[in-house]
Amino acid sequence: MPISQELLEILVCPQCKGAIYLNNSGDALICDNCRLEFEIRDDIPVMLIEEARPVGD
Repeated sequence: MPISQELLEILVCPQCKGAIYLNNSGDALICDNCRLEFEIRDDIPVMLIEEARPVGD
């Protein structure tokens, strides 16, 4: 089950509190400001800064 639109509207980056969006494959959320990608595991976004991956160019 994909993440609901309502949840996407209220989630923000835990580091900068900026907007995040779903990546093209739908398996992570991305913050452009921090250049971080937050993985989605079992339909739950893992919004821990220490588990985020840097976004490549």
